[in-house]
Amino acid sequence: MKKASTEQKSRTSAKNRKNREFAIITYSFVGIFMMMMGYFAYFQIFRSEDFINSPYNTRQNTFAEHVIRGEILSSDGKTLAQTITGEDGSETRYYPYGSMFAHAVGYDSNGKSGIESFGNFSLLRSHTFFLEQVLNGIQDIKNPGDNLVTTLDYRVQEVAYQALGSNRGAVVVLEPSTGKILAMVSKPDFDPNSIAAEWENIISNTDSENSVLVNRTTQGLYPPGSTFKIITTLEYLREHPNYQDYSYECTGSIAMENTEIHCYNNAVHGLEDLETSFAKSCNTSYANIGLGLKKKKFAGLCNELLFHTDLPIAYPSNQSSFVLNADSNSDQVTQMAIGQGETLVTPMHMALITSAIANQGILMRPYIMDHTENYKGVPVKNYKPSAYGSLISEEEAKKLQGLMSKVVSDGTGSKLSGQIYQAAGKTGSAEFSNNKGESHAWFTGYASTEEKGSIVVTVIVENGGAGSAVAVPIAKQIFDTYFAP
Repeated sequence: MKKASTEQKSRTSAKNRKNREFAIITYSFVGIFMMMMGYFAYFQIFRSEDFINSPYNTRQNTFAEHVIRGEILSSDGKTLAQTITGEDGSETRYYPYGSMFAHAVGYDSNGKSGIESFGNFSLLRSHTFFLEQVLNGIQDIKNPGDNLVTTLDYRVQEVAYQALGSNRGAVVVLEPSTGKILAMVSKPDFDPNSIAAEWENIISNTDSENSVLVNRTTQGLYPPGSTFKIITTLEYLREHPNYQDYSYECTGSIAMENTEIHCYNNAVHGLEDLETSFAKSCNTSYANIGLGLKKKKFAGLCNELLFHTDLPIAYPSNQSSFVLNADSNSDQVTQMAIGQGETLVTPMHMALITSAIANQGILMRPYIMDHTENYKGVPVKNYKPSAYGSLISEEEAKKLQGLMSKVVSDGTGSKLSGQIYQAAGKTGSAEFSNNKGESHAWFTGYASTEEKGSIVVTVIVENGGAGSAVAVPIAKQIFDTYFAP
């Protein structure tokens, strides 16, 4: 009896072990299945559009077989891109304003760029009423794709484009409270209507920096010149709580180890405090300031302000650079303090820094796709503003706002004073070659009214000379247009 009982217990134990193993395997598979379903749901909700919208995803070609590419519209209802269907069924992408929106809207031939690229998925979706889609399917007719409404303001884009004229350079206009891109101009440009015919000529230019395809707002790297004094000033404010006691006697030049720094046009500014040094854009005073800054902290501040970092924007962009370390000598330090030397920035980057200052230290992510709608104007999806984060403190932003206001009221930006709007900013003249007198003209700043809020404008004119004489008037035309009653 005892032997039989032992055998029975052994069989029961073996059975229990098998049941446990079966349960473990079953629960493991259930767990794996649940995780897969969870990831599938996550992918569908949060990631599918990114993958479908990838230029490497051939699924988009399938969409194009059944959907006529939607229109791209400005915020004020202007058609910036549309597909025209011929009697033979052929489709031609047409850009009514030619080169005016070339880099912002992009092109849809020989590849894609701009909104045509990162908005591709939205333009190839169709939210036509499903019964209409069924009827179109029966008749073998393509469904009209969704329209993409941008944040671009036609009036602002037009005046920025015309104001830059035949000059090479870039203009960026942002709404600092939301991050909306109101205008984006880059020259030299191209006509997207003829890009297919001109493609071989365009790509035969092996000098990529001078290619018309380069969007200089996000990809052009330039010495920032005196606009960089915004950052030098911020570091000085952080290191010197008693910044109001700063005093310097400008004699028009200052000698370094191997170089001599001059104020623009050899101006002699005399006795200055920090406010006057900034307003008058005194190179010798800022060279003096740079020599007293802590190199490691200065470099750290630049990293906080998105140097050596990809900008939070859908467009391809180049990283701005600031090279400073413990081994940098006085010549290098002073050059960097006035925005020269090895420092390089993109116009968009300067616009983002200015936007954070205008928005009490908070940087909003720049965006250009406002919403999508079906071809009858019924909303499909909205793109809402989102904060990137705090680049500087609110107190620091207010101090810089005050200094930038003095540039307009008492300094190099005086052409913007006395208007219906309140303006603030910083001019710059950035030397880019060994030939004296050759410099890019810069302006970055903002203006506001109680009724319309604030906009940021950043301008660079290649080889334009003085920012106060060339870039400021361009910014003024934009401010005048935007704030016109």
